[in-house]
Amino acid sequence: MERQELEQELKRIIIEACNIPDAPEDFPSESPLIGPESPLDLDSLDAVEVVVVVQKHFGVRIGGEDSSREVLASVNTLADYIESNA
Repeated sequence: MERQELEQELKRIIIEACNIPDAPEDFPSESPLIGPESPLDLDSLDAVEVVVVVQKHFGVRIGGEDSSREVLASVNTLADYIESNA
């Protein structure tokens, strides 16, 4: 899977998993994924959903709280993690 396809797939499954009806059509892959600066307005509960769906969908294991916070910083960091751990 090409990098751009991976990022688009991540955005799609994140929007779906977190049930975001008015999600932006597209948003920068480097924008924050969780927190007030997130274009999706995701919170820590959404972060748990994202971890679960990404682990199921891509077969990667996202570790403890510190590493998951780094991995979930943006779609870019999540894609980097999947590419290096899949």
